[in-house]
Amino acid sequence: MSEVSFPLPDRRRPEPLWYQVEQAIRAIIKSGEWATGTQIPAEDRLCSLLGVSRITLRHALRNLEEHGLLRREHGRGTFVRSTTLVAGTRELTSFTQEMSHVGIVAGSRLLDCSLTTANAATAAALDIEEGDPVVRIRRLRLGNDAPIGIQTAQLSAARAPGFLDSGSLQGSLYEALEKRYGIVPIEATEVYRVAAIGPDDAELLDLAPGSPAFVVERITTDERGPFEFTVSIMRGDRYEIRSTLRAGRTISGDRP
Repeated sequence: MSEVSFPLPDRRRPEPLWYQVEQAIRAIIKSGEWATGTQIPAEDRLCSLLGVSRITLRHALRNLEEHGLLRREHGRGTFVRSTTLVAGTRELTSFTQEMSHVGIVAGSRLLDCSLTTANAATAAALDIEEGDPVVRIRRLRLGNDAPIGIQTAQLSAARAPGFLDSGSLQGSLYEALEKRYGIVPIEATEVYRVAAIGPDDAELLDLAPGSPAFVVERITTDERGPFEFTVSIMRGDRYEIRSTLRAGRTISGDRP
């Protein structure tokens, strides 16, 4: 790997040094100078190239690892990882926003956008009657032009009248709902499980049938209640769940 040239952090800027280092490394990865699987320079070399302390560098590297851009292998070093969306404690965002947050260019291919009726599961999720009309939007979601997952969103037709008249859906669904109907999500509940990918979905995701995937069910609400029920099938090799666990505190008080 040829050595790259970094913009040196500027201590006169208001942004912390670790943030400037993080952005500099993000830019190198995004440009393709460090391809997937590339081992990045050792910490002491990066500190020398960037003119920062090891503590500052480690702060930046830890953030990049948590966002799925790097992976550390004990005894080997740190490597640029493949396009991966890391899910953990986060704000309520759309797929497009999540991808942008980790420096991945989001894309999608519309597979279906139609009016159908709610089955029992959809009706329960959206708090409507079984058989009520719903808008069904099925999309292949991409990250840097590589397939990451298949998302099937269902919206109560009563909450989004005339949605199909707007033509093909482009960009963020949440942005479209806010712009057209004033729907602003405030909370979502997600349930994750693991399943094997069926033949049709496997072809879309460029995987062998039976490959493992995360199945994610999301119910999203605004101030009026649930408006979206989405089932996502996410590639197991490009979608990662990471949680931080903390020990509970013992609260002192009167003891018998």
